[in-house]
Amino acid sequence: MACRAILETLKDLEQQGYQFEAEEASFELLMRQAMGDRQPLFLVQDFQVHWKLLTPAENPAYRNALATVKVTVNGQNILEVAEGNGPVSALDQALRKALTRFYPQIADFHLTDYKVRILDGGGGTSAKTRVLVESSNGDRRWTTVGVSGNILEAS
Repeated sequence: MACRAILETLKDLEQQGYQFEAEEASFELLMRQAMGDRQPLFLVQDFQVHWKLLTPAENPAYRNALATVKVTVNGQNILEVAEGNGPVSALDQALRKALTRFYPQIADFHLTDYKVRILDGGGGTSAKTRVLVESSNGDRRWTTVGVSGNILEAS
């Protein structure tokens, strides 16, 4: 029964633009969910990003993005804000601030690769995108995938 559920879910997600050939972390989470062996560790309730075009002369630290993230962890609502050199960086920093107090091992995670693919080129700037994120903790590497018409949500 779980195999059938996994297969149907895979078919549906692949039609939406997901792929799982090299995204072993996303695939593992999908399998665990289908087998009832996955408890959500956190839930992103909301996020906002503000970006301002600045030159290095105007801002030597070159932090031109500000992100606010609201997540729920263990029934607690957490609101964090962080700066970054772009919107994805700012979101990453804010999410890390919110989650590291519950999951300290996240402090050792770092980005090793980030790839964006346009799935429907005819959609122009509103095209659906697939984002592959490869991360590492120094010992292991894993890849996750996100798909959305909003590149920040896919990331």
